[in-house]
Amino acid sequence: MSTYVIGVDYGTDSVRSVIIDAKTGEEVGNAVFYYPRWKEGLFCDPANNQFRQHPLDYLEGLETSIIEALRTAPAGVATKVKGIAVDTTGSTPVAVDKSGTPLALLPDFEEDPDAMFILWKDHTAIKEAGEINELCATWKIDYSKYEGGIYSSEWFWAKVLRTLRANEAVRQSAYSWVEHCDWIPFLLTGGNEVQQIKRSRCAAGHKALWHEGFGGLPSNEFFKTLDPLLDGLVERLYKETYTSDVPAGNLSKEWAQKLGLNTEVVVTVGAFDAHMGAVGGQIEPYYLSKVMGTSTCDMLVAPMNESGEKLVNGICGQVDGSIIPGMLGLEAGQSAFGDVYAWFKDLLSWTLEEVVGKSQLLDDKLKQQLIEEASDRIIPELTAAAEKIPPDATGIIALDWLNGRRTPDANQALKGAILGLNLGSDAPKIFRALVEATCFGAKKIVDRFQEEGVPIKGVIGLGGVAKKSPFVMQTMADVLNRPIKIVRSEQTCALGAAMFAATAAGIYANVPDAMEQMGSGFDAEYYPNTEQVIIYDQIYQKYNDFGAYAERFFDQRW
Repeated sequence: MSTYVIGVDYGTDSVRSVIIDAKTGEEVGNAVFYYPRWKEGLFCDPANNQFRQHPLDYLEGLETSIIEALRTAPAGVATKVKGIAVDTTGSTPVAVDKSGTPLALLPDFEEDPDAMFILWKDHTAIKEAGEINELCATWKIDYSKYEGGIYSSEWFWAKVLRTLRANEAVRQSAYSWVEHCDWIPFLLTGGNEVQQIKRSRCAAGHKALWHEGFGGLPSNEFFKTLDPLLDGLVERLYKETYTSDVPAGNLSKEWAQKLGLNTEVVVTVGAFDAHMGAVGGQIEPYYLSKVMGTSTCDMLVAPMNESGEKLVNGICGQVDGSIIPGMLGLEAGQSAFGDVYAWFKDLLSWTLEEVVGKSQLLDDKLKQQLIEEASDRIIPELTAAAEKIPPDATGIIALDWLNGRRTPDANQALKGAILGLNLGSDAPKIFRALVEATCFGAKKIVDRFQEEGVPIKGVIGLGGVAKKSPFVMQTMADVLNRPIKIVRSEQTCALGAAMFAATAAGIYANVPDAMEQMGSGFDAEYYPNTEQVIIYDQIYQKYNDFGAYAERFFDQRW
């Protein structure tokens, strides 16, 4: 008899739920819910790097997407669901009260962005991240050493400190703080006390300075020295963490009734999307798994007996069990990838909205249809034109730091830049340079791992860009001078979550067994073109030179 599991994947713009046959890995139902408040741009201020999401977007998305996914599945599947696992973006923390309720769900904070989830790409805490780095460098223990040696404004403690400083009302009402990936399992299992939460090893180790060697989180003395506002907070957080093959509990009666499931369903400890996505993409030791969406997360696993105490500088941390339990998980990534292309599309779309949208020659319905059609065609048309341009013909070098730099060597104060424009620089040429920049940023990560003695045996591509853009992936293969295998599944992060659900529910003994049986395999592979590789090696040196100059410029002037 078939048994089923549910994978829930919270992305930047939407949440996806998939129903997976735990024996075969076949997807039998799915649904996507786009966050309505986020879509309207509420609570965000991109010019000031503020990106917040309301918990109601997450709650509505959870219920709606699971119910709709079950509706699309064959009759009777709901009675055979054995487990649910959740992945989210991160670090995406929120202030909560003693019951574990996000403050934004309380009447006094419904419209307060500081009481909402602080999305991974929010960079309002650059100052606080710098202070954490300064203290780590002089403290008796370097708490940042397992985080690549540089703490980022995208991560937990920087965001917490900045919010406590900026908002007295939140400071007075916040009992503790919770990552998005920890809150959803807590919610599904009916938790009502924040200290009941089983905290994610993935989130704590990569973003919150947690490590077994420290006995958990850094000491209260460390945080009190950083800022007295943090005094006592560490005691209201956690000491223990859990890998995502561990049950967080069973589905509560309330949520079982809402979803049409039963209370025997096991809910696992949560994790970040890219980490579960790497599992869904059947990651292997020393294969770089690149989850390519709005940003990239580059995941790598290594056997613990081979990795030892070796530290890799400038990455987003190395944590025992953060990807596959029992193996060392290493994370890197780019703060903007698909977002770079989306920015350029929005730049070009401005004229559509402002010119066509104000035309007196067309009625409102036709204007809107024309704007939508043209907007949808921008990236495909740019791609078709850019593919015809030789890589050494544009004369343009771009930097992919439009949302700062994640790795190697986090610096969210950096900005994007374009060099070499002239009166012949048209949109396809600039677009090609932007694509090349994102691929050069990926090469910097590969180079850093190898410089630090971590071999890269292969590359696995997954996520929206990997599936939808052969142009980007071929450019990536040429720049990296490596073949890239593309995972067949359209919903790799959700599939990875389903694998954890199947393991926690006892269907499989361990995550590698679930990966072997439930994996979707690969449906494409891109191979480097030798001639292009030589050209890109030369352009890459110019990218590095430009980046070094730009970094000095931004350090001095911004």
